[in-house]
Amino acid sequence: MARIVILGAGIGGVPMALEMKHLARKEDEVCVISDSPTFHFVPSNPWVAVKWRKPDDIKVELAPMLKKKGINFINQKVTRVHPDRNQVELADGSNVDYDYLVIATGPKLAFEEVPGFGPHGHTQSVCHVDHAAEAGEFWDEFVKDPGPIIVGSVQGASCFGPAYEYAFIADSDLRKREIRDRVPITFVTSEPYIGHLGLGGVGDTKGLLEGELRQHHIKAITNAKVDRIEKGVMHVIEVDEKGQEKQKHELPFKHAMMIPAFKGVDAVAGIEGLVNPRGFVLIDEYQRNPTFKNIYSVGVCVAIPPVEATPVPTGSPKTGYMIESMVTATAHNIREQLDGKEPSHKGTWNALCLADLGDTGVAFIARPQIPPRNVTWASKGRWVHLAKIAFEKYFIRKIRKGISEPFYERLGLRLMGIVRLKKS
Repeated sequence: MARIVILGAGIGGVPMALEMKHLARKEDEVCVISDSPTFHFVPSNPWVAVKWRKPDDIKVELAPMLKKKGINFINQKVTRVHPDRNQVELADGSNVDYDYLVIATGPKLAFEEVPGFGPHGHTQSVCHVDHAAEAGEFWDEFVKDPGPIIVGSVQGASCFGPAYEYAFIADSDLRKREIRDRVPITFVTSEPYIGHLGLGGVGDTKGLLEGELRQHHIKAITNAKVDRIEKGVMHVIEVDEKGQEKQKHELPFKHAMMIPAFKGVDAVAGIEGLVNPRGFVLIDEYQRNPTFKNIYSVGVCVAIPPVEATPVPTGSPKTGYMIESMVTATAHNIREQLDGKEPSHKGTWNALCLADLGDTGVAFIARPQIPPRNVTWASKGRWVHLAKIAFEKYFIRKIRKGISEPFYERLGLRLMGIVRLKKS
């Protein structure tokens, strides 16, 4: 018998537990540890932040679903991973032994890297459902007495899609209220150009998103480093292609939502051989840590180098389907180790993304997500907005039922050439 412990219960952790339970031997134990009793569908957070969704709309209680699937659940915070003794330390001081560990914690939000940044400073956030709920309460008051808005991503950020989504969703909500004419919107981003997305662009995302910003009268500042944020004023340094200061901006705002840079969680920070200096988990091509051969990692917490050097630092995003391909490869590789074999499965890291823009949207496919690519494609239209709504309902239903990848989903994506595992 082997105990396989999964840290985290998000878009990576829950599918990981479900796939691992399916592939593990009958006598093996699968255990999920999370500080949250619920799964949150993070892609819907921008909707929560303008009250288009309630937090409970995008949550699923974990314990009943996992119990039904025969998966143990520990609702506690992990304070430290001890890879030298194959143990995880919990907040109550107890320890959980493991034979295999999968780290799927998601990131730590590095708000402290910019003075005045974050929900405890002067800006709102959509990175966590609780933050989005707070932003929704703020939004209720903001629309009664609106003013300038700043949206975007700070230096070191790697998740740019939600910033674009929130800018356009806010624009759409303001137009519906017929107060958009009272709200100048500025998009401030560390990307070298609009539509870079931390990926060097995908298809014509540059042209598509530049056009949407113009159409919606949203000004943009790229190559932007946020120096500090004071109440009502954001201090931004715009640099040139060589990273040299080009212009300083003092941008007034009444509401701001910026995506932070990410770091690894405290439970793994500073563990030599396990994580890099930012705390992200080091992995090989099989999702396995090179030093600790019984530790794997999936999702936003894995260490991936930037796609390219940019004047202001940007990271590489880890998108939904890319994470699901990591999960499938990891589950198969752990099973191989259980059978006394060496891991052989590699995730494709393909990306299929739907970005809602309020009443329209942008979709793109990148195979693989990290260039050079075999396929790049991007398109926009109202169909994307509707598809994002449908996908939200579909994914949450999958989690409620405890299903990772139904056969019809696998077949449909395969017809588009999108699969989770590389050919051996």
